[in-house]
Amino acid sequence: METLEEENFGVSISSPSDAEFDAVVGYLEDIIMDQDFQLIQRNFMDKYYQEFDDTEENKLIYTPIFNEYICLVEKYIEEKLLDRIPGFDMSAFTLSLQQHKDEIAGDIFDMLLTFTDFLAFKEMFLDYRAEKEGRGLDLSGGFVVTPLSKSSVSPSQNSLRH
Repeated sequence: METLEEENFGVSISSPSDAEFDAVVGYLEDIIMDQDFQLIQRNFMDKYYQEFDDTEENKLIYTPIFNEYICLVEKYIEEKLLDRIPGFDMSAFTLSLQQHKDEIAGDIFDMLLTFTDFLAFKEMFLDYRAEKEGRGLDLSGGFVVTPLSKSSVSPSQNSLRH
């Protein structure tokens, strides 16, 4: 006689607050990837990136730039979230963010970190400056191109004849 094995499937039941948090994160992803947000952030960085130097010492000018960034970007995100979630409370979401930080995709968490962590903000500007000045990470030296099939044209036929 055969024995039937019982299968247990774990069912995850999320609380309403978890579902709300997940919805906000989904909206955040949409807002951050939107061209309008990208343009706002890029224009802001274009305006100030030359102020930032890769040194341990921080210039006094960094503080008002950081505060302006927080006001501009956080206000934009909060307005967009309020359009989608009437009654949205950014401070409550920020508290919830600390409890769920391991559940958020890296890009979103890194961007949100630039609101509260000055070093993350400065690093974002230093990366942008390196990219603008052509000092970004160049991975092209690690690529090797090889054909998938051998060409039927011999090298002598492939050369240009004058």
